[in-house]
Order: sequence, then C-alpha cells, then structure tokens
Amino acid sequence: MSTIRTEGLTCTYGSGAAAVHALRGVDLQAAPGELLVVRGRSGSGKSTLLHALGGLVRPTSGTVHLDGTDLTALGEAELLRVRREQIAYVFQTFGLLPVLSAAENVEVPLRLLELDPAQREARVAAAIDAVGLTRHAAQRPDELSGGQQQRVAIARALATRPQVLLADEPTGQLDSQNALSVVGLLLELAHEHGVTTVVTTHDPAVADRADRVVELRSGVLAAAARA
Repeated sequence: MSTIRTEGLTCTYGSGAAAVHALRGVDLQAAPGELLVVRGRSGSGKSTLLHALGGLVRPTSGTVHLDGTDLTALGEAELLRVRREQIAYVFQTFGLLPVLSAAENVEVPLRLLELDPAQREARVAAAIDAVGLTRHAAQRPDELSGGQQQRVAIARALATRPQVLLADEPTGQLDSQNALSVVGLLLELAHEHGVTTVVTTHDPAVADRADRVVELRSGVLAAAARA
C-alpha cells in the first residue's frame, strides 16, 4: 500500500486581481490504512486538494508524491496510467452510467485496465458482494436508492484494487442512515484492506469516525482538528 503526501502545494486560478488562490502551500500526508478527513467551508479548497492528490489538476507549485513518485513530474500518459492502476475516486454525484446495470458500472474501469473477462467477472462479483448489493447487480441506477448508488460507486472503486481512495463529499446526497453505511464501507477499505483513504466532507458523522481530521481555511491547512 502507498503513502500519499504533498509539499508546498499551491493552486492558483487566473491572474492579477482576478486570481483565486485555491490552495496555499499545503503540506499533508496520508498513510496506508488511514481514513483521513479534510473538512472546511465551501470554497476552502477541499475539492481542489483532492483533485491535485489524484493528478486531475496540476498545481501551480509544490509536489504530490505517491510513495517515491512525484505525480507533478509525470507526463500525461504516465499520469493516466497511475490514475487508472493506483488511485480510485468516489464523488458526491455517484458518476454512474444510467444505461448500465450496477455490475456493468463496476466493470467499466476494469475494461480500461484491459483485464481478461474471467478476471473482470470475479472482481465485479467480489466488489458487489463487499458492498452488499449482490441481489441488485442487474439493476440500473434509476432503480436503486441514493445509498445503493453510492455503494455501487464504492464497489467500482474497490474493484480496481487501488492503493489510494479519494472521496469528495461521499455522503452529501445521503440520509443519515445511508451516510453511516457509506462511512462504514470507507473505514473497512482503509482498515481491512490497507487503502490510503482521503475524504472531504461537511458531514460531522464522517469526521467523528475518521482516524484523523484536518481543516482547510481559504486554501491554508490548519492544525489538525482531531488526531
């Protein structure tokens, strides 16, 4: 499993008087088996931080290291390979393809990894079972509840066997009961599978169960809110 860390991470959009400083010199580290929560108000830079950790945006300055690899120094092709093979994402909007079943949605990233059909089938079945949706594998997203859809999204992430999981407001559209279920799954990924898990959230129920909580304030990382 992998440690992910940033050094002096800065992201600025625009220039001059119109410049938006989304991140300002952020130093952060998340370890294997840890559920790290990043909280902060809307506009504090949480999503930008997550996108930078996953190589979805390139910082203005600073570095992102996945073990010994500086993601900010990679070319686009190599960065894409790292994102596909080592990093998984779970987003607030679920990101499921409406024309595909739950199982088919889980299978999508495995096709990008060019696994053979038998491997894909085994991984999909295991991931769907891990989130408790085996009976719903053939259903499409519009036939599932919000909590079930988010569990499909987590299964899709789990199926790739990532080293790092990045979750952006994963309980934002869920009721309290489903939110707790999703938090439990994230904790299981971190603690039982050793996945380095970084979650941005406003949800105190998520923060309360995290291994560590840090806070972003206007792009600046504050002292640990809880360790």
